Amino acid sequence: MAAAAALGEALALGLASGPACMAACGPVLVPSLLTTRPGLKPNSGFLFSFLAARLLGYLLFAVVTWELGMLIALPPRFRVLLMGAVDVALAGVLLGYAYSTRRDCSEMCPGSKLVQIDRPKDRTALGAAGLGLLTGLNLCPPFVTAGVRAAELGSLAQALLFFTAFFVGTSAWFIPFAAFSCVARNQGVLIVARMAMVLIALFYLFLGIAMLIGRKAYGY
Repeated sequence: MAAAAALGEALALGLASGPACMAACGPVLVPSLLTTRPGLKPNSGFLFSFLAARLLGYLLFAVVTWELGMLIALPPRFRVLLMGAVDVALAGVLLGYAYSTRRDCSEMCPGSKLVQIDRPKDRTALGAAGLGLLTGLNLCPPFVTAGVRAAELGSLAQALLFFTAFFVGTSAWFIPFAAFSCVARNQGVLIVARMAMVLIALFYLFLGIAMLIGRKAYGY
């Protein structure tokens, strides 16, 4: 009964964390999806890679959390450093993914206003996985709360199950993103999507650097 209650708590926490996840991941995920090929299969594949890597990040963090119990008394300075490093890495992946789509903006389908997107599947999956892993390691308040609860459980298996249930709850909010498969990819859409990725990357880069070298601004 205690295990079932913990899983229910994790699922409810994940569902309740949906708006926070959308605020953090939506600006990253939407322009990235718009640079993939149109259609349910390519977009579902991108989402699958994104969410699978996100789950991996959750489980890795669950292992560290339970083994060390670190989040119960996590030093604020370390937390800011970790968040800064993740933000800088996320900026790098976003900039790399935006750069990899540069040819798509100039390749039009013959006799059509649509852009021909024929990016290798491994590159798309790798980019999606990188974004999913790094956004999954974002230390937002619900994620930290889940980490504290996981650290208090009696076994590593319980901690992993807790984070898996938390992941299922948050993932329910990502299902509507599959609707972007219906959006036509013309030159204007791709240019705007790439510009959005660059601007978001610069925002995360600035934020990450500020955390890494300007800790005094945070009181640490």
